[in-house]
Amino acid sequence: MTNQIEMQFAKLKLHGMSKTWTALRETRKNQSLSLSEGLELLLQAEELERDNRRFKRLETNAAFRYKASLEELKLDKARGIDDMMLTTLATGEYINKGEAVLITGATGCGKSYLASALGHQACILGFRAAYFNTQKLMLKTKMARLEGTAMKFFDKLAKTDLLIMDDFGLTHLEKQQQLDFMEMIEDRHGKKSTILVSQLPVSSWYDIIGEETIADAILDRLVHSSYRIELKGESLRKKM
Repeated sequence: MTNQIEMQFAKLKLHGMSKTWTALRETRKNQSLSLSEGLELLLQAEELERDNRRFKRLETNAAFRYKASLEELKLDKARGIDDMMLTTLATGEYINKGEAVLITGATGCGKSYLASALGHQACILGFRAAYFNTQKLMLKTKMARLEGTAMKFFDKLAKTDLLIMDDFGLTHLEKQQQLDFMEMIEDRHGKKSTILVSQLPVSSWYDIIGEETIADAILDRLVHSSYRIELKGESLRKKM
């Protein structure tokens, strides 16, 4: 009977139930549990197993720059990290509302780490995330246009719950890049969340984008309803 139960677990791919059933049997706790108690434990184990598998899949697909979590962040208002704002962001409600998060600060102050931690939290909550270096993302859009797959590529980006673009503003955007960037932001405005990470203050982004009309459209959708985090202090890399 035990072998038959284990075979059914395997056949139905109920891996969480299988592990817990084995543990209950080895410790003989299954003999002291009622049917409803045992079933509750098995179902809880299966739910947890599936949640963990989904999280690992989401995290792998997101390709974050760092393995980071909000719990590991050092909350220091002097560095520009407000614990109340971080608590709000940790709920993921900004993702549900399609709001943006703008993270700025000098090189090495922890911008990418913070963005990775927010992405990690999004995956825990079950959201699909994607992490890109902005220049590499622009290159991918260029290649997609050359290959005739631009519509499919933009559609995939538009469906991503949280899009993180790191190192924004290291170079000025070319004409097609301006249009591509605007399309990304337009597709996501009020629907999906975007995190932009930059060494430059938001006040300089207008010049980075270049063309006035496009810059107005992009910044209007990003700036006014966004969470702003300006990290301060010397480079954390100097302390390592």
